[in-house]
Amino acid sequence: MKCQNCEAEVPAGAERCENCGAKLLIRRVVFGAPGNQEFTLTAEAEADEFDQPVTSDDWQFPARSETLAPAANPSAILAEIRYGGFLRRLVAFIIDSLAILLLSALMGVMAYIGYKVGLAAHGRFVSWDTAPPLMVFLTFGWMLLGTTYFAVFHGMEGKTVGKWLLGLRVVGAAQQPISYRRALLRWLATLGLGCASIGLSFLWILWSGEKRAWHDFLARTWVIRE
Repeated sequence: MKCQNCEAEVPAGAERCENCGAKLLIRRVVFGAPGNQEFTLTAEAEADEFDQPVTSDDWQFPARSETLAPAANPSAILAEIRYGGFLRRLVAFIIDSLAILLLSALMGVMAYIGYKVGLAAHGRFVSWDTAPPLMVFLTFGWMLLGTTYFAVFHGMEGKTVGKWLLGLRVVGAAQQPISYRRALLRWLATLGLGCASIGLSFLWILWSGEKRAWHDFLARTWVIRE
């Protein structure tokens, strides 16, 4: 082996030339080549891979469209589902009304007993003269019970007892659950628009392609079948 600087003979495995002190180049190991093959520095070997210029493509992250799937279109999702029809929703509402009526009856009995005991403590009894306060209390109690029933059940799981039995659920855009606030708005719109339109807002389900009533449009909700 010769020194690349002074062409002096150097022993194999030496790191520096004994004649000029230059650092020797490391021999390239080639499998299958004879052991006494001399190392020749070529133009290809002059440039080290770490000395090559770094291009801007080496530090570019993948585009967002390549790593993340495109967001689903809410209208496309809703177009693939089955909507709750008029008759199915009517039966579910009747079942809910019966459940509220049963709870109202229990509340009325308890209120009547409490009111009667209170009057008896003052030496009076329930009559047409003393009944109006009880009727007002029961009316507001029934309205509060119905509002709480629909707002809580729709905001909690999107379904009441009737909708659960009929396989219906109230959802927002892209089948997302609705909040308690939107559920309350939907119930108030149901009462307000239903009374103002004399029931036409509910019949709109028959003509709507997505089976939506007026209160569904106002609250931005859909009733789907599971």
